This record gives sequence, C-alpha cells and structure tokens, in this order.
Amino acid sequence: MSESRSELMDLLGDGTLLEYDDRAQKAIMQFDARPEFCHSDGKVVQGGFVTAWMDAAMAQAARNASRGEFSAVTLELKVTFVAAAGPGRVVAEGRVLSMGRTVAFLEGQLCDDTGKLLATSSSTAKLVRVNR
Repeated sequence: MSESRSELMDLLGDGTLLEYDDRAQKAIMQFDARPEFCHSDGKVVQGGFVTAWMDAAMAQAARNASRGEFSAVTLELKVTFVAAAGPGRVVAEGRVLSMGRTVAFLEGQLCDDTGKLLATSSSTAKLVRVNR
C-alpha cells in the first residue's frame, strides 16, 4: 500500500504505511530508528520518537477509518515503555477503538523487527475535517 511522502514522515525515519485493515480499523507503519535518534552511546532511541511513531500510526488508522475525511488531532496520549528500542527497523500499529463524529479513541503499539513489544499507547483525538 502506498501513500504520498511527507517531510514529517521522512524526518521520523522514512515512515511508510505498510497496510491498512478496514475491518479491524488498523494501520501498520514502519520506521527506521536511525542512530541519530539514540542516546546512551547510540543504543537507545529517545522516547519522543517512540511516541511519535505510535501517534502517527494511530492517526493513520483514524484517517483511513474516516475514508480520508478527518485527521486526528491528539488531545491526550499515554505511552508505556516496555523495552528499549535500539537502532533498526520498527513497526508501529495503530487501531481505532471507537470513533464518533468529533472524537476518536485510539490504541497503538510498537515492536522491533523481530516482533518484540517495545511500547504501547492509548490516545484520545479530536477529529478535524480535512480540507479538500
């Protein structure tokens, strides 16, 4: 599945939408955790990147679930860091738990390229109509 490239996704490590499952309202994205995103002698990705990757996947799930009519603007975001993310490929999954006319409840997770769980998230987002 392809999507147009954005500068933000490039800056976040070449973020790419791999798949969207309409029935499950789930988006799967991949990112490259670059060495320059890391601290602790280049071994641990800074938590803001981990958070941004899951936030992007959750927003992508909401946008696709609304057939591109709405963008999700994060109102509240909770992140649980389960294990350290290091340099390499990571996969973020975002799911719509519930979506009304103005608010969506979203859930996400981040895994490394072996499937090891690195972080989980939940979010409340305001749905904002996309200008067409």
